Amino acid sequence: MIVFVRSADVAPGKLMEAMGFAAEIAKLFEKVTGVSLTIMTPIGGNPNQILWRATYDDLAGLEAAQAASMASEEYLTAVAGATGLFLPGSVFDRILKTMN
Repeated sequence: MIVFVRSADVAPGKLMEAMGFAAEIAKLFEKVTGVSLTIMTPIGGNPNQILWRATYDDLAGLEAAQAASMASEEYLTAVAGATGLFLPGSVFDRILKTMN
């Protein structure tokens, strides 16, 4: 199984707006790709961070979902609308492989 996690640091004063965006973009991602996203926040560490997690059977599934989202004008427009909600340069992606 492949686990994809994207994190982003929320801009000062934008936590409520960013949480709203996180929920909406997760719904849109599922509509466009068929893949469900789990929204998470840290218990420790940076409290002003939002993470999205998706699981895939294999790398081909991840690649297909990324291609579908990047081909969706609706998705790309929604992402562009988040300008100012997150700190520039703070987006970090992890692609992990389960060991069991």
